[in-house]
Amino acid sequence: MVIQIPKETSPRPFLKWAGGKSRLIQQYIPYFPKSYKNYYEPFLGGGAVFFYLQPTAAVLTDINAELINTYCCVRDYVEELISLLKEHKIRHDKDYYYSIRNHSGGTDIEKAARIIYLNKTCFNGLYRVNSQGKFNVPLGKYENPNICSEVLLKAASAALSHAEIKQADFTEVLNHATSSDDFVFFDPPYHPISETSYFTAYSQTCFSKKDQEVLRDTCAELASRGVKVMVCNSDSEFIQKIYTDINFETYRIKAARSINSNIKNRGMIYELLITSFKDFYLPKQ
Repeated sequence: MVIQIPKETSPRPFLKWAGGKSRLIQQYIPYFPKSYKNYYEPFLGGGAVFFYLQPTAAVLTDINAELINTYCCVRDYVEELISLLKEHKIRHDKDYYYSIRNHSGGTDIEKAARIIYLNKTCFNGLYRVNSQGKFNVPLGKYENPNICSEVLLKAASAALSHAEIKQADFTEVLNHATSSDDFVFFDPPYHPISETSYFTAYSQTCFSKKDQEVLRDTCAELASRGVKVMVCNSDSEFIQKIYTDINFETYRIKAARSINSNIKNRGMIYELLITSFKDFYLPKQ
């Protein structure tokens, strides 16, 4: 399933994303299924798992329209996108950042370049929108932000070349994944482990307890078809219970919490990795 290519040109996330899985991939590797033909990722975000696995057939979806447009442009118009990012890099300063942040119009490629530019230059690389759906993160304090990484974008474009990419709700995967040939990886907005840890600004809507239960029911339906399902979420009693109720396996993964307004609240925590299958090699204890 994994294509081995030189590390310096290996595809990897071109966006920094809240909850991105790049740092957890090594812990996930033992739990990935041994075999499958079709890969689905309904909460695409930064796409770290997709870029690591490099499946030959993939359907990548997300509810965030701007994010999906950006992925489509990286796949289909990478050279034009690079040209626009070079222009952003030349013109970058504080005033330019806020002028771009406050202007969300333009062509699809211009919108994609805007998202990548803001992602590379905003505070903490955090994607956040307000109640009107407008990006509202302040400028970050970077001396020389890597606004245009041609090698990275071209590698990502090649990896995405055979993927179907579209805006969709996560339940839409039920229309496609039907058998043990299918592997679905869910990386939803995490259920809060405290009243103050709710990150809700990824899109204009909050991912509620009810949404978590709809996701659980979606996973149960997929598993009943033989689909291989993997879910990551917070190590909370609520999440543990709803997946234990459908006889999924849960494993604790050590993770670094890097996005928090209070630096004292950053550090190591545990998350859950949840699977419907045992078709993998368990790590040695």
